[in-house]
Amino acid sequence: MSKIHPWTFIPIVVGLLTAIGLWVVYIIAVEDKVICRLVFPKGKPTCKLLPPFISIAADKPPASCVFGQVVNLAASLVLCIAVLRYSQLKSKVSKPWLNILGLLAQSATSIGMTLVANFQLSNDLRVHNTGSVLFFGFGTLVCWIQVVLTFQTNINHEGLKVGIFRCLLAAAISITIILYIFLAAHNNLLHGARTQWALIMIFLFFIGTFAIEFRHSEFTIHCGDDQNRSTTTAIAEYQSDHM
Repeated sequence: MSKIHPWTFIPIVVGLLTAIGLWVVYIIAVEDKVICRLVFPKGKPTCKLLPPFISIAADKPPASCVFGQVVNLAASLVLCIAVLRYSQLKSKVSKPWLNILGLLAQSATSIGMTLVANFQLSNDLRVHNTGSVLFFGFGTLVCWIQVVLTFQTNINHEGLKVGIFRCLLAAAISITIILYIFLAAHNNLLHGARTQWALIMIFLFFIGTFAIEFRHSEFTIHCGDDQNRSTTTAIAEYQSDHM
């Protein structure tokens, strides 16, 4: 049985803690009577509050404070996952440009997350929406790129199973985005908000799937010091092929 390395838990922690943090934001906004509930209690079929979109729930303190902290931390870890994934596949992909594109797309996704976290709707709508476009647009692109890379690299002979699973998740994300845009365009705000929450949860679940391949790899940081050169840092990866 192969050793499970600590790097395995980074994607799981990102997905799980971010999901918990976002639901805490939702609960705070509901308790402060800022937004409607995603599901109405019995006997209350209507609500006169704002629709429960994530950005609306996180628009005002204290919910915005929690949201900013959670999403900023998640963005930094998503970027860390992007670098680790690039390093893991660097020596295995037949098309290096696709791996590089995956790294760049996931980096753009991380930047979008920070914009959404730090620029609330009421503060700067344009920057906030730019962050949303970066997150959803490049995030979806990342999912499909990773589907292709999963099939190509076939790490530890699990590529087919993991690739099919990721393909289903990526398809669900794509369909949910289309549905979200359709509902928003037709001013169906409550169902649009529900779709947005489902979309984010699927995204976080997709991020968590990187743990499947990370458990086969050991990443180490090498630091070299030379009198004639400044200190350099690099990330290297060791692939374990045994079970």
